[in-house]
Amino acid sequence: MFKVAIVCMSDKGAEGKREDISTQIIEKIMLENNYLIEKKILIPDDFQIIKDTLLEICENNEADLILTTGGTGFSKRDITPEATEEVIEKRVPGIPEAIRSYSLNITKRAMLSRATAGIRKNTLIINMPGSPKAVEEALSYIIPELKHGLEIMIGSATDCART
Repeated sequence: MFKVAIVCMSDKGAEGKREDISTQIIEKIMLENNYLIEKKILIPDDFQIIKDTLLEICENNEADLILTTGGTGFSKRDITPEATEEVIEKRVPGIPEAIRSYSLNITKRAMLSRATAGIRKNTLIINMPGSPKAVEEALSYIIPELKHGLEIMIGSATDCART
C-alpha cells in the first residue's frame, strides 16, 4: 500500500476563510483505490513554505506520493509549480501533459494549467488542480497508471514490458 501526502495551497483556506473541498476529493479517491493517507496539510500560497513542506515530506520519506492541490493558475500568488520545480530531482512531464490533454476534452481552460510533476528521492510529486471538479476529473483519469509508476520508482515492479 502506497503512502500519500496531500498538500493544499490556499491563502483563504489557511486563514479559515474557505473550506478545502479538493483535499477531501483527493482523499476519497485515494482511499477508494487502496492508498494510505499519511498526511493532509493546508498551507498558504507562500513559496518558501511550499518548498519546505515538500522537502520535509520527501527527505523524511513520509510519503511515496505527494498530491498538491491549488496554486497552478495565473494569479500572482499561484507559485506551486515553481516551488515544486525547486524540490524535484527528476521531471515527470507526461503526467501533467496527460491531465491537460484529457481535461481539454472537458474545458478549453485546461490549457491554462501550469502544473508540473517530478520525483525527489523515492517520492513522486504531482501538482493537481485547485478546483474540486477539475481535481476529481484529473485524478480519476491518472489513478489507473499511478500504481505502476510508483512500483517502478520504488523498485518493486516485476515486469515493465507489455505483451
